[in-house]
This record gives sequence, structure tokens and C-alpha cells, in this order.
Amino acid sequence: MTYIEETSNTTVQAAEPRIAGWGQLDLSVYVKLAILAGLLGWFFHIEISKTVSRWMSDPSWSHGFLIPLFSLYFLHQNRHKILDITPRTSWFFGLGSLILLLMVYWLNTIQFKFSYGDPLIFIAAIGATTLFVGGWAMLKQTWLPIAYLFFAVPLPGRLYTQITQPMQGLAAQTAAVVLNVIPDLEASLRGVVIDVLYRGVPLEPSLQVAEACSGMRLLMAFVALGVAMAYLHDRPLWQRLVLLITTIPIAVLCNVIRVLITALIYIFWDPQYAQGVYHDLLGMLMLPLAFLFYGGIAWLMGNLFVDEEAGEITEDVIVVRRGQGPGMEARR
Repeated sequence: MTYIEETSNTTVQAAEPRIAGWGQLDLSVYVKLAILAGLLGWFFHIEISKTVSRWMSDPSWSHGFLIPLFSLYFLHQNRHKILDITPRTSWFFGLGSLILLLMVYWLNTIQFKFSYGDPLIFIAAIGATTLFVGGWAMLKQTWLPIAYLFFAVPLPGRLYTQITQPMQGLAAQTAAVVLNVIPDLEASLRGVVIDVLYRGVPLEPSLQVAEACSGMRLLMAFVALGVAMAYLHDRPLWQRLVLLITTIPIAVLCNVIRVLITALIYIFWDPQYAQGVYHDLLGMLMLPLAFLFYGGIAWLMGNLFVDEEAGEITEDVIVVRRGQGPGMEARR
């Protein structure tokens, strides 16, 4: 039995939450941010130019234009917590780490020449600058939007190839297995090349799972979007982790489906619809399919696993109102 006392003479109202907006910041704050952004942009302008050029020239990394926009959106979504923070300048860790990163960048440019490290140092410098001007509390609220910029950095060619080749082989093997199930059709695999024999007649030329069909473009773009969706979903942490982990197998599965559909079009319809612009269009359609699978998993977890509401009252509650005269009690 729970007793709750209420005072009739005083009306208690919940304070309405204050709506935080970027407009509440002083003009001096924007001036400081513009100066810092300009200095970072000037110092790393070569890396920024190289990365943007890669986005424009390589279709596998064209999604890089969207990554900074997502980062800004994350910051906007978290603006209430960010604007409530009182900035505390971190001279030792913040400024010290920023100076160290600039020195490492300079050494890497003239000595080590590890090109992939330069844009990563730039992202780390953004984090160090945030720590310098805002302190640890500010970095705690902004580290994910900053780290998310990693998805915009093109992988080194050697690493990209090492990841691409197994994905090409997996797509070719799976397609060959499924094609052999179809009556009057026989498929044999040579590396990433599928030799097709349909009703005793070999198809020429053979089907080749090219690098463009490896699924790396879909994988990188969908993993980046999957991280964004897991971050924005209001779910328990374990469900967010599950959604994040499933992005990789979903992307691989969708690419296998793409290769299989391409093979079926090539065999049973018209080879011209399995290449060129039609091939690229089919690849674009795999992203909505991936989100369909992703949404299905999210819906499944949301409906099968329901968290019990904390503090649910299952016992009788007696409300006693004071100040209404003797004997004035309400029971429910």
C-alpha cells in the first residue's frame, strides 16, 4: 500500500523543457569556430582536396559527400546536450595533442609518406581541437560525429583489393551453386569467372564477376548508413549493436543477389541488360533492398523484445489530499 500526499493549495507544474538552438550562441562563438575551421582547412587543404577529388572520380567513394552532412546532422540532433555544456579549455591534453598531431602530419608528409594516414590525422586533429576549446565534456558529446568522418576516407588500394577479392569469390561461388539448381543449366567456376552451359550450348562470353560487382561500394555505403541509423534509433544499446553488426552480412547478401540476378538476365533474357547502365541501376536498387532487410531486423527486435517499464506500480495507491478539511480523503 502506497500513500501519496498532495497539497490542494499549491499547484505544481512541470517545467517545460527549454528548446536549445544554435541561434542562442553569441556571435563571438561563431567567429572563433570560423577561425579554427579556417586554420585547420588551410593546414590540411591538400588532404581535403585529394579526398574530394577521389569522391568525384571514384564511384566506390561517391558516398563520401554525404558523410560530413550526416556528421552535422548528428551534432544538430544532440544540440541540447552540447549547448548545455560550459566550455572548459584543455590546454595540456587538448592543445598538446593538437600540436603533436600537427607534428606527426608534418613528419608523415616529408618522411614516412603514408598517404592513408594524412586524412586520419586530419580527423584526429578535429577531435583534438574540440577537446582544446570545449574540454572533455564537449568531446564526449561530439566524438561520434567526428569519428564518423572515417567513412569518407578512401581505403588504401592494397587494402581495398584484399577485401574486394574474397567478396568477388564469394559472390561468384554462390551464384554458381544457385545456377546449377536450375534445370538444363550447368555452371562451372574458374576463379571469378562462371562458365555457363545451357541446354548443352555454352554461353559466350563467360560470366565474370568484376571488381565493380564485389559489393565493396554497397558495403562501405551501407555500413556508414547503418551506423547512422543505429545511432539515431531510440533503442537499447544491445539492439543498436545488433543492427550495426548485421550491416555487413546484409550488404554481402544483397551483393550476392545482385550477381545472381545479373547472371539470370544474361542467360534467360538479353545480355545487354546485364551490363552498362542497366548493371549500374541494378546495383543502386540493392541499397533499398538492404534497408528492407535492415528494417525487418529492426522491426523483429522491436516486437519480440519489449523492455519492462521501470517502476511500474502494481499495488493499490491511496492519495491523501491535505488542506481540504478533516476527513477529505480520496481512495483509488
